[in-house]
Amino acid sequence: MYSDSGWSAAVISKQSLPEALSSATRRRFLTVTGAAAGLALSGALPGIQPASAAPAARTKDDPFTLGVASGDPLPDSVVLWTRLAPDPLAPFGGMDRRVYPLRWEVATDERFRHIARRGTTRVSPEFSHSAHVDVRGLQPWREYFYRFRSGKFISPVGRTKTAPAPDQLVPHLSMAFASCQAIWEGWYTAHRDLAARDHDVVLFLGDYIYEFGIDRGIRPGDGDEHNTRQAVTLDDYRQRYAYHKLDPDLQAAHHSAPWIVVFDDHEVVDNWAGPYAGSTPTDQFLVRRANAFRAYWENMPLRAPQAPQGPDMRLHRRLRYGRLAEFSMLDTRQYRDDQANGDGTKAPNEATADPARSILGSSQERWLLDGLGHSQSRWNVLGHQTAITLLDTVSGPNIAVPMDTWDGYSASRDRILGGIAARGVKNVVSLAGDLHRSLAGDLALDFHDPDSPVVATEFVGTSITSGLDGQDLDAGGKVLLEENPHLKFGNFQRGYVSCKITPELWQSEFRVCDKVTVPDGNVTTRTVLAVENGVAAVQQA
Repeated sequence: MYSDSGWSAAVISKQSLPEALSSATRRRFLTVTGAAAGLALSGALPGIQPASAAPAARTKDDPFTLGVASGDPLPDSVVLWTRLAPDPLAPFGGMDRRVYPLRWEVATDERFRHIARRGTTRVSPEFSHSAHVDVRGLQPWREYFYRFRSGKFISPVGRTKTAPAPDQLVPHLSMAFASCQAIWEGWYTAHRDLAARDHDVVLFLGDYIYEFGIDRGIRPGDGDEHNTRQAVTLDDYRQRYAYHKLDPDLQAAHHSAPWIVVFDDHEVVDNWAGPYAGSTPTDQFLVRRANAFRAYWENMPLRAPQAPQGPDMRLHRRLRYGRLAEFSMLDTRQYRDDQANGDGTKAPNEATADPARSILGSSQERWLLDGLGHSQSRWNVLGHQTAITLLDTVSGPNIAVPMDTWDGYSASRDRILGGIAARGVKNVVSLAGDLHRSLAGDLALDFHDPDSPVVATEFVGTSITSGLDGQDLDAGGKVLLEENPHLKFGNFQRGYVSCKITPELWQSEFRVCDKVTVPDGNVTTRTVLAVENGVAAVQQA
């Protein structure tokens, strides 16, 4: 503990919100959704103000029940996050509807003897008293520690790390990626293991929460009403995030390293596509999407440009780790066309190959290829939601592929892989999740031609918990390996992937859990796969 004099206030300028929603779309959205949508669109981003702007939060209970997090590292900056919630499952997290100051501090040591930056931000009920502090003036490729203070309460300490300078070629980058953490399907054993390892950054590739609820009976409280109902309203989504974030292993993973996040479908609703969500009228779905996006931003360590404007949210972005790696974080949900052939797993046809259809949208496709073409980094990483690779799921001469993956948008896939080849981009590595299984393989221009050039590598990580315990290789996994010779590895257990990246070698270590349906499962290394600099082919390390 320390006195108030040790926490001097700093004023940081506000950042403008992106104009993500066009005027026509905004008018149409407000017309069809009325007051509910108006509330979602009208909220101002919580600004950064002097400590004297408001009294400290008055609560008898610790408001830092949901922990802390950091994210989106830059060479001189990182985003710090927390959310005040003394009663996290209650409306507004148990806070009253006032704006409060929240003090933050960044140090170069865990004991906070050497302070690098400190200041005060305001947190408001409009955004569920969440803080997104964009700390500037930090040193490149430097480890820092951070914490918050509200009244007499001090948050847990988080560890973070800035990105290297743009022209810096660091000798080593330690990174993890994970996805799909249905909390009622298991314990976060993989997060506990991830937190214990020394990662410079963590990518989370979607399905942080699940909008539907179910009672698996695995964890105490699985059958509670707040965990089993469908999330539709803003309060529903806020409560679902709080329920997930109360988990100590998930908090430990956030505390251990900065995260770079993207959403997939279950942060909103299963298999949504652009403005479409099954049979739900578009007008109704846009309200739900606005609620989901707002709750997502409130609970993630994201900057102001990622704040949603109603049902729109600019989530695709690029983060560079000097000359070693550049991460293009993609959004394969918001701008995609509806799934072909009514979704499901079907034979590819004219609809899946229609060149007018896209999983990224034409603008994001151009953004991605332009960025890859101008990259000055050794490794060019695509962080996104689902597999690019061909996934033939049936034995024999017939073919059936998932309509929700890039297989359902094969012309879009051809444009991206063809664009990589045409621009001569080397060392492209695709990282994805969604499938609840681990896969690794080569991305070729023509998956049906064994002599077709391989232009990229893909690692698909399994789920943290979704799918229960699983097994080493299930029947579906055997079919995938038999029918898709470009796939080199498959596994159906839960876990995550830990990567070691150097200028000459990329190594992906697949960490798997023996069980997630018990709280004391074990995590081991199933395999380590590698890609050499300049050689787009997966090999055993």
